[in-house]
Amino acid sequence: MGLIWLVPAAGVFAVVFALPLIRDILRRDTGTPEMKKIGDMILEGALAFLRRQYTTIGIIAVITAVIIGVLVGFLRGEEGIPGMTKWGIAWHTSVAFLVGAFCSAISGYIGMYISVKSNVRCAAAARKGLNEAVTVALRGGAVSGFLIVALSLIGVAVMYYAYGGQNNPDIAPHLIVGFGFGASFVALFAQLGGGIYTKAADMGADLVGKVEAGIPEDDPRNAAVIADLVGDNVGDCAGRGADLFESTAAENIGAMILGIAIWVATDNPVWVLFPLIVRSFGIIASMIGVLLVRAKEGENPMNALNRGYFVAVFLSLIGMVVTVLVMLGTKNAWFIAAGAVGILTSVAVVFVTQYYTESRYRPVKDIAEASRTGPATNIVAGIAVGFQTTFATAFCIGIALLLSYWFGSHITFITPAGLEINGAIFGTAVATMGMLMTCPFILAMDTFGPITDNANGIIEMAGIGGEARGVTDRLDAVGNTTKALTKGFAMISAGLAAFLLFQAYMMRVELLRGEAFKIIDLARVEVFVGALAAVMVVFLFSSMAIKAVGKTAGKIIEEVRRQFRADPGIMQGTSKPDYARAVDITAKAGLKEMIAPGLLVVLAPVVLGVVFRFIPGYDAAMAVGAFLMVGTIAGIMMASFMNNGGGAWDNAKKLIESGEFKDENGKVIGKGTPTHAAAVVGDTVGDPCKDTAGPSLHVLVKLLSTITLVLCPLWITSVI
Repeated sequence: MGLIWLVPAAGVFAVVFALPLIRDILRRDTGTPEMKKIGDMILEGALAFLRRQYTTIGIIAVITAVIIGVLVGFLRGEEGIPGMTKWGIAWHTSVAFLVGAFCSAISGYIGMYISVKSNVRCAAAARKGLNEAVTVALRGGAVSGFLIVALSLIGVAVMYYAYGGQNNPDIAPHLIVGFGFGASFVALFAQLGGGIYTKAADMGADLVGKVEAGIPEDDPRNAAVIADLVGDNVGDCAGRGADLFESTAAENIGAMILGIAIWVATDNPVWVLFPLIVRSFGIIASMIGVLLVRAKEGENPMNALNRGYFVAVFLSLIGMVVTVLVMLGTKNAWFIAAGAVGILTSVAVVFVTQYYTESRYRPVKDIAEASRTGPATNIVAGIAVGFQTTFATAFCIGIALLLSYWFGSHITFITPAGLEINGAIFGTAVATMGMLMTCPFILAMDTFGPITDNANGIIEMAGIGGEARGVTDRLDAVGNTTKALTKGFAMISAGLAAFLLFQAYMMRVELLRGEAFKIIDLARVEVFVGALAAVMVVFLFSSMAIKAVGKTAGKIIEEVRRQFRADPGIMQGTSKPDYARAVDITAKAGLKEMIAPGLLVVLAPVVLGVVFRFIPGYDAAMAVGAFLMVGTIAGIMMASFMNNGGGAWDNAKKLIESGEFKDENGKVIGKGTPTHAAAVVGDTVGDPCKDTAGPSLHVLVKLLSTITLVLCPLWITSVI
């Protein structure tokens, strides 16, 4: 128990660390009056959207919490948990759900607000040079990154102790699974709603502005520009903030549940608390990494970010060694190797994502080259790159699981009853926690993306060119890579966590049944049907999310065209478009369209489990287990295709816009060419993939796990 004090200390330290960063950002120059005015418009639009979005999500969450409590209370909710009445566990679960939902919403708000405050200051800093702009963008991202991770760490720890973890470490993790469910629930709707909004606005701005009207990106004459810039914040900041909050919370709780088995053998609660300590060290390591980022004038800004990240990785490795040796003892040192696997997997994600989405490498160059022969070949090339990325994703997840499982298998525990418990499964949990150690730095890099994207838009709208525009153009391209990197990190961590959370589901079923549950029998027909339904849900969810973007984009396209027709002075620069109307149309349509795909994910496993429970001869727990495992695999592969393919399409367009793309004679192929128009179409196709459906699939994967953990009493019956 020696290091448990580090959990509240790291949480407080993270908050204290963020406060000077906030002060440093807010005291910086906001640029010209026009720049400040644009920044205020973005802030106003983002706050209005979040108020409307979270009001909608809040109503749904409260109704869901009541339904969860009633269902768990009526249907065998108390079984397997000694000393708890069925209504006792019902209210514990509902309260945990609401607390998790609230914390997830706060995380999204923090991520968005700090980003909006940083973007205009990043734009102003770009006039002084690259290093100043990088510093502002990364520190703005770091504020949200550290506050969100601290909220997740403290939230799980507080709920654990509030639900009796001090005296009952074997029961409390099962009671707080509702916290992860609530966090995942809000994150899905936040990611979906924000993703639909941001990509619908982006598509509308690009297709009408760039392709039809022939005006530059972020041109102030385009009515959808402010909606587009608002979308960067509500989608990439608020949505991703909620996403990574629920990732760290749900995976932390899953690891704690797996630690219960070793607690039974050792009577030592450190195995349940170990995941919290590891993450605390990760916060400290990431702080130092962020502070050491310095960009040299003329270098690729990504190199500066990588240097800081590798420092955080090295310090995380040290933290893992210290935590294992101090808390678990030298005889369990094999878990150091398992943790190192998770940490190094996060490094592999960085290189894989950069290879597929940076303009320096072949995949992006191939898509740019394909654009020379039109939009069709651009789209074909982008699809091929997206499918290709699934190999690297599956390889990274597979190797990480195999190695961490093997390292953990070298450790064995003996229960008081003489039963042998192998440490292999807990090894995968340690690897997952190891990967999450650098989450604060990763989230800082993610928010770096929309800050630089907004800064570039503000520079364009304010009519500031020269060196400042060159700096923000470079940062915008890097920001696309950092956003893709974060999606890759979330996707790979979801893969590692999927196995962890699947094992937690198996243990939960064992607890409720009071008998062994170790196997999902592929020869049973209900298992095949459950797996089939899971793949269907992943494809149907993706279809609904992308279709929602298309429908919403159609409304914004019609509005921009209408304004151009109604007021010719807009194109002449003598009058301004109605930005507020475009923002309002996008917000209303986006929030309406997020409901159906969100409810599909929430209801599908519950309906499957309950139906098979009441059909004699079928094992509902096995059917849902198959749904969980296969749905996770399908979701991860689909997300890999969408995230990396979309990122490659985007940076192929930016490669052409940068003036660095040339034909075989050395002639620059740039903006205004048919090649550029083809690349814009490809980027538009990739937008809903990489910023709506793809990121939402990360949440879907973990939401499936938390739903089944919380609601499995509904379908747990004896095998007939």
